[in-house]
This record gives sequence, structure tokens and C-alpha cells, in this order.
Amino acid sequence: MLSGHHNSSGESTSQDFNLTRRPLRTPHRLHGKEAQELEVSASLTSTITDLLTEKLAEHKAEFLAEVRDIYTKYESKLENIETSVDDHELRIMGFEQFADSTSTDLMAMQATLTAVVAENAKLRAKVSDLEGLYANGIFLTTALRYAGSRHSENKSPPELDRAHRTLAAKPGPSGKPRPVVICFHDFKTRELVVRGARKLRGKLNYNDAPFLIFEEYSPEVLEQRTPYRDIMKKLYEMGLKPALRYPARLFVVLDDGTKKLLPSLKEATDFADSWARQHSTSPTEQD
Repeated sequence: MLSGHHNSSGESTSQDFNLTRRPLRTPHRLHGKEAQELEVSASLTSTITDLLTEKLAEHKAEFLAEVRDIYTKYESKLENIETSVDDHELRIMGFEQFADSTSTDLMAMQATLTAVVAENAKLRAKVSDLEGLYANGIFLTTALRYAGSRHSENKSPPELDRAHRTLAAKPGPSGKPRPVVICFHDFKTRELVVRGARKLRGKLNYNDAPFLIFEEYSPEVLEQRTPYRDIMKKLYEMGLKPALRYPARLFVVLDDGTKKLLPSLKEATDFADSWARQHSTSPTEQD
């Protein structure tokens, strides 16, 4: 409170005055333009609120509808995926069963094939033996004359089951004679001819024309004997006496007359190399 001058009695003069708080204006106290603006503002606020509430409800409904639609679509896709997965599981189970069955069949087929291969090897060996037995009396020669009769124990002409020329062209005056197939009736006679041909290897002549005698073998036996040609030639050149017995067993007659079996081509090669080293003479030893 503010006051003016005081008299002696303490009473205030006309200049004294009091400051009091002015009351706030309320809508009922507003008049004129201010009241109108306040009403417009309240009305506008209410309208905006109602509009926002309405729009919110609309957007909410649209959003929920869209969510439901998306959910329905994905639910349908998920069901399709589950159906596809179930189908694939069934197929995989079928493939696994088929693979197990196939594996079992393959194992059975492998066992059967192993047995068939073993049986086939036995049959091939038997057929080869039979062909060898049949061919024991058959020779391919380059002359018509019996080559070993003069070296056999029996001086009479050998008994032959058949003898005929092959289908080679007729040679000229200086050409080689055509091969002849001869089948001996007796196995002993055949062996005598073979021995005589071996003793006179490279020295058989008929009318001053050289000829050769060969045994006939089946293709399977020839396949086994062919690899030994080079090593046998080498052994001959070393002064040894190799012999390749049926079907393909290489024997070597040593200096003391004993026979050594060389069951494989590698062992025959190793033997020839070892023999050459043992019997080679160095220059110092020659001096």
C-alpha cells in the first residue's frame, strides 16, 4: 500500500490512495469484439477436433482393413508354402526310399557281377585250354614239307589229319611260300616236330628256301605270350636257352642244366639284368 503525507493525528490526507488487484476478465465479463473472437476460436477448435477425430477413425478403419488384407494374403501364401513343404517332404522321403532300394540293388548287382567276373575268368581259362588242346596239332608253316621227320624217332612220314594252304595270294618265283595249316594226328609226333624245329631254329630249308614252323594259339594265349618276345630274344643273345611253355610260363635252362621258372615278365627282366652283370667282364679283369 502506498500512502501520502500523514498529519499529526495519523490520519491520511486526500493524497492517500490504495492499490488493489484488478480482477481477471472472464468470458461473461468480455464484451464486444473480444467475446466474438473467443467464441470463433472455441468453435474452430471444436470443429478441428471433430474433423481430426473423424479422420482418425477413417484412417484407423482403412489401416485395419489394409492390415487384414495383407494378413489374409500372407496367410494364404503361408498355407501354400506349408502345402509345398509337405509335398517336398513326401517327395524327399520317396527319393530316400528309392535311393536305399537302389543302393541295396547296386550292392546285390556288385556281388553278382563279382561272381560273374570270377566265373567268366574260369570259363575263359577253360575255353583257352580247349582251344589250346585243339590247336596242339595245328601249325602254320611257310613250306609244304614236313620239317621234323628227319629229326624224329620214326622215319616214316607222319600221319596228318589235314593240311591245306591259307588264303594268301600265290607267291612269285622269288616270293615267300604261302603259309600252310597242318594238323597232326598224334600228339607225340607234334612234339617231335616242335623239338626238331627248335633245335634247327633259323636253319630249316626246303629246296634251298628257308621256312619256319609256328604253333597256333588262341588270341587270349597270344596276348599272354607276346610280351615275352623281347626278353626271350635277349636271353638267347646272352647264350641261355629260354622256353615259353603253355600258356605263358617262361623257363630258362642254366649252365648246370637246371631249369629256372620266371613267373612274370618283371622277374624275367630282373634275372636277365642280374645275369648280365654277373657275367660281364670289366677292362681291368681282362688285363
